[in-house]
Amino acid sequence: MEEHIQATETLTEHRATHQITDACIGCGLCKKACPVEAISGEPKTLHVIDSEKCVNCSVCGMSCAKNAVLDQYGVVVPRVKIADRPKPVVDHCSLCLVCADVCRAGAITAPDTAYEVQIDRAKCVGCGLCEINCPIKAITMVKAVA
Repeated sequence: MEEHIQATETLTEHRATHQITDACIGCGLCKKACPVEAISGEPKTLHVIDSEKCVNCSVCGMSCAKNAVLDQYGVVVPRVKIADRPKPVVDHCSLCLVCADVCRAGAITAPDTAYEVQIDRAKCVGCGLCEINCPIKAITMVKAVA
């Protein structure tokens, strides 16, 4: 019980973020996929996640070919094809475009004739930054439907 209390205190003192394990082969898929550029590393070397930048979106792990990424709870993030990742659904958008500003994949646009933002599902990596940053909570991430 005392160990659990100490672990809980450690988690509250230091924000837990994703980590890359020694299984990393340095392919760079995680680095390329990270929407906040929190991953650094050279080809064929162990990559590292900057805990100050990491937003715990799991895109790095979903992109990793070697299942070398642990989430903020220490659980391996399984690889998930982009087509099978959660995608944003928009409802009652105000067209403030905050979501488009944070979308590094360029999947969110607002055509002049639109009443809400448009999502290019082929470009969306499923990170959820649009949902997290929407000031009116008009975006919800929804699991892909087969």
